[in-house]
Amino acid sequence: MTRLGDTELDVFPICLGGNVFGWTADRDATFTVLDQYAAAGGNFIDSADSYSAWVEGNSGGESETLIGEWLRARGNRDDIVVATKVGRLPGRRGLSAANIKAAAEDSLRRLGVDHIDLYYAHGDDDPSIPLAETLAAFDELVREGKVRYIAASNYTAPRLAEALEVSRREGLAAFSALQPHYNLVERGEFEGVLADLCAREKVSVLPYYALAHGFLTGKYRPGGDSSDSPRAESARAYLDERGVKVLTALDEIATLRDVPVSSVALAWLLGQPTVTAPIASARNTEQLADLLPAAGFELTEAELERLTDASD
Repeated sequence: MTRLGDTELDVFPICLGGNVFGWTADRDATFTVLDQYAAAGGNFIDSADSYSAWVEGNSGGESETLIGEWLRARGNRDDIVVATKVGRLPGRRGLSAANIKAAAEDSLRRLGVDHIDLYYAHGDDDPSIPLAETLAAFDELVREGKVRYIAASNYTAPRLAEALEVSRREGLAAFSALQPHYNLVERGEFEGVLADLCAREKVSVLPYYALAHGFLTGKYRPGGDSSDSPRAESARAYLDERGVKVLTALDEIATLRDVPVSSVALAWLLGQPTVTAPIASARNTEQLADLLPAAGFELTEAELERLTDASD
């Protein structure tokens, strides 16, 4: 376990993404993946009220509902750190005070819990809503005991810095973590000013798309055909000269360490300053088995440098 920033949350180094629950993983598959994750020592599950509203026939909240059913069935709520988000559910978009309050109640009901451990602002999509209003609404939830800690997803460095300053000035709950788009082939958005801000402010980093839509699993290769995956088109977009160099470096280290390629990609993230736990999803136990070894080994400085150089 590792401590999440300045919170009292001790979390498994691999956060299990819940975006596939109710999408490519039905109830039985979801329960099986969650069972295996917990059996391996995993305790950190990420969801959102909007998961998986993009699927025909879904309306959002399916992931939270399945996670809640699993928590009740296994009686292990106290052992699990539950993270979810507000702001991007169709029909309940935005970070106004009224929307945050209503969305939190909906998420608590779907999850079947009395509090959310880590509650995210899903995206800073509407700058017309004052940060003070958003943060005051989160602060109220914390004071009521309905949320333990708050976090930000998809915030730029200037807006995150402003939000942290508002919290300090107004005496409000502050963002303890950031969920950015960050992985071996998507580095520009996070590295630099935003990474430096997180380090300076002791904001834990929990990267999403940690495996680049599956590209960093090694499943997608030049000339290969993996069109069965819903993420195939996005993953194959990385199959350029740089992407092939990254795969080559991953293959070398995976072979040397006798671990899955996915785990090497996650271990690279864990080797970066401020990263606490990459977020990765698995729709079956085979995919999960490729993720879990990353929690048990560290890359050497030479291995980290080899991967970084390949992705430059």
